[in-house]
Amino acid sequence: MSKTSIVVGATLAVLGVGGLAFGAWQVQQPRGPVYAEILAVEPVTRTVERPREVCEDVERVVSEEVPVEVPVQVPVEAPTPSEPAASRDPHRIVGSAAGALVGGLLGNQVGGGSGKKIATVAGAIGGALAGREVQERVEARQHAQAGGQVQYETRYETRYETRQRVVVEEECRTVVEQHEESQGYEVTYRLDDEELSRRLETPPQAERLPVIDGEVQWQAESDATAEASTEV
Repeated sequence: MSKTSIVVGATLAVLGVGGLAFGAWQVQQPRGPVYAEILAVEPVTRTVERPREVCEDVERVVSEEVPVEVPVQVPVEAPTPSEPAASRDPHRIVGSAAGALVGGLLGNQVGGGSGKKIATVAGAIGGALAGREVQERVEARQHAQAGGQVQYETRYETRYETRQRVVVEEECRTVVEQHEESQGYEVTYRLDDEELSRRLETPPQAERLPVIDGEVQWQAESDATAEASTEV
């Protein structure tokens, strides 16, 4: 082996041992604080539909049948009496007196002296008989007409009329309302030159968050806020 090879090998060995020693020294030295850099914060939402009942008063016109009592004239035939009704003047005095008066006046127009008296008396007697018969016939005719006369009486019948009225009714319907519901925040951050993402309920409070034992302290405040709190 030449001297040159021996020198080169010795040099490399020294350099290698030195490098290992330097690396071990760096490992033993305390590392500075590690931070995660926040790159983006995006709110995450979803559309939620919720049914809701809406009621309101509505006026409507309704028709209804209403019973009404209506007066009606109904013909009623009077029953025919089986026997003639009793006369108010059974002896026909009115007819006899009227006939006697008329007959006497007519008899008085005939003759003179004692003959006139006889004619007057005869005329009165004849007139009385004639008046009695006339009265009897008139009463019989009136009785016959009264027996067949049609009479009317008032009766009430129930009829139905259509009437309209306005009613107020409550009308309800179901409407679907939409609103956005928060699902948290999608956080993109860089840690050790690697971009990562994580879903959080609340957004981070700083653009740079400390990392302890490999875990990002998401609830940590910014350095300026922390310093201000410490000073107070």
